[in-house]
Amino acid sequence: MPLPKTIPAGARLMVRTLDGTDPQTGRQQFRDFIGHVRSWNGRTLSITRDPAANGSRPAQDVDIPQERIVALKPIPERKPRNIK
Repeated sequence: MPLPKTIPAGARLMVRTLDGTDPQTGRQQFRDFIGHVRSWNGRTLSITRDPAANGSRPAQDVDIPQERIVALKPIPERKPRNIK
């Protein structure tokens, strides 16, 4: 996939990465990350991964090498949760 030359810091993206091959089936495995861009230098995409909506995972800083990126997709911000 041709990657953009610039990605603005703060943009919210879904990043699909190649995560190896399943030893049982031989099929390629993928992993998706949703978060906000910290930086992109053409070789490494640094994002702050959003925390899980159900609270099971905190936010994480993730660096993704460009050779693992399969797809990028801009996505809107989460709607604020109504707390009762």
